[in-house]
Amino acid sequence: KNVKLQLISIWSESNYLCFRASELAFSLDPLPLNEIPPAPELTEEDARDLDALCLAKSYFDLKEYDRAAYFLRGCRSQKAYFLYMYSRYLSGEKKKDDETVDSLGPLEKGQVRNEALRELRVELSKKHSAGELDGFALYLYGVVLRKLDLLKEAVEIFVAATHALPLHWGSWLELCNLITNIEMLKSLSLPECWVRDFFMAHMFTELQMIKEALQKYQSLMEAGFAKSTYIISQIAVAYHNIRDIDQALYLFNELREQDPFRIENMDTFSNLLYVRSMKPELSYLAHNLVEIDKYRVETCCVIGNYYSLRSQHEKAALYFQRALKLNPRCLGAWTLMGHEYMEMKNTSAAIQAYRHAIEVNKRDYRAWYGLGQTYEILKMPFYSLYYYRKAHQLRPNDSRMLVALGECYEKLSQQVEAKKCYWRAYSVGDVERMALLKLAKLHEQLNEFDDAAQCYIIYIQDIFSCGEQLEHAEVSTALRYLGQYYFKNKLYDEASLCAQRCCDYNDVSSSSAAHSQLRDANLSPFGKMLILSPKQVM
Repeated sequence: KNVKLQLISIWSESNYLCFRASELAFSLDPLPLNEIPPAPELTEEDARDLDALCLAKSYFDLKEYDRAAYFLRGCRSQKAYFLYMYSRYLSGEKKKDDETVDSLGPLEKGQVRNEALRELRVELSKKHSAGELDGFALYLYGVVLRKLDLLKEAVEIFVAATHALPLHWGSWLELCNLITNIEMLKSLSLPECWVRDFFMAHMFTELQMIKEALQKYQSLMEAGFAKSTYIISQIAVAYHNIRDIDQALYLFNELREQDPFRIENMDTFSNLLYVRSMKPELSYLAHNLVEIDKYRVETCCVIGNYYSLRSQHEKAALYFQRALKLNPRCLGAWTLMGHEYMEMKNTSAAIQAYRHAIEVNKRDYRAWYGLGQTYEILKMPFYSLYYYRKAHQLRPNDSRMLVALGECYEKLSQQVEAKKCYWRAYSVGDVERMALLKLAKLHEQLNEFDDAAQCYIIYIQDIFSCGEQLEHAEVSTALRYLGQYYFKNKLYDEASLCAQRCCDYNDVSSSSAAHSQLRDANLSPFGKMLILSPKQVM
């Protein structure tokens, strides 16, 4: 009940820039009429500035920021002051975006700045020193400092903003974007309130600590937020991050049932549909979002994914560019556009897009990984290694990053490091089931035949125990090597069974080698009709 009262109060005080107040309040049980808090009383300054504030708010909603700021000059109330400064800030941002709307490269982008930032910093700094900034104004001061790359000072101001106004989610989100690791997170002195739990859950997701994030969201649902669509969406995003695609798809479909006109997070939903090659579902989602609002960033990203799945990469890139015109800080659009340029073999544009994504969020492992792939295509393994290491630091338990690192080390003739990477990739759960194969082939090249055989044995056991059907060539390669290995070691029964298994696959070279091997051993390929499992073979 206390949480519900707080949410209603903050929403009444300011229906903009508050912590999803109405959405969360809706997910809680309604209050009886006699417990609904009254509207906050106006101070003398508020009453004096009320007419100017209402007029400026109307212009602000119409995005006429200079006009809003003009009519707020001389107002002294805190609400009016914040809207005055915020209008000036957004006016500068709008002018900057208008100049960079067609810019792709970091050089062009760096030449254009918000001219209002330095003036705003000077004025807000004086007010802050005098202790005259409320929670909203502190938030704006932090944003200005971040834009000027004064990151340490920005963190301090955002922490102060969370203390001054804990229910303002904007301050928490800005703080989230500046936290680089768990040690930095633990070092911050954050307010003790229920909003902090939402922030910690969000932060755990950003830091790829998905288990901890899911535990936090589960506790919040048990505390009364079970109907919150925000929490459902964040849990779905968390499962997306750990590639639990089935669970993520289930939650997004449930979210669509509860909130069918929702656009937020639908770009992530479309990523999942893309990965599963679900063309009809992705087409339906794209058409549905176009009907709701075709000028939203998420809608453009969904359409881009749809065209990408149809291999129309030029059209896909066009829609990702449209998304970036709507919001130049859209992380997903920069990364996805980088992927499309890679498909079109435009490595220069891909590199620029990935670097833009990293500028928006240095924790985006997909952009670092994309840069690694791009430089690998350009045959620059030292650069690839650097970017793959960055991706691995962000996703230490992602086998794809480790396999990529291993391949780089191989190209640089650092076989010992490559072997460590491949084995680590297998140990953390090899998503693509390639790590053991690459490790076995590396052992082969180094004439470490026993180690190679051991890797192939584990690979075959894993494949057949989980019932997966992978590429015939890969399985037959493993069986052919094991057959030859057993034959050389005079283990003819085992060699025969491996050869029989190898004949089950339509790999001509492997089958021929298998038959040849059986003939050399004077064994008939039909001598044993019983096909044993790999565990029995080994």
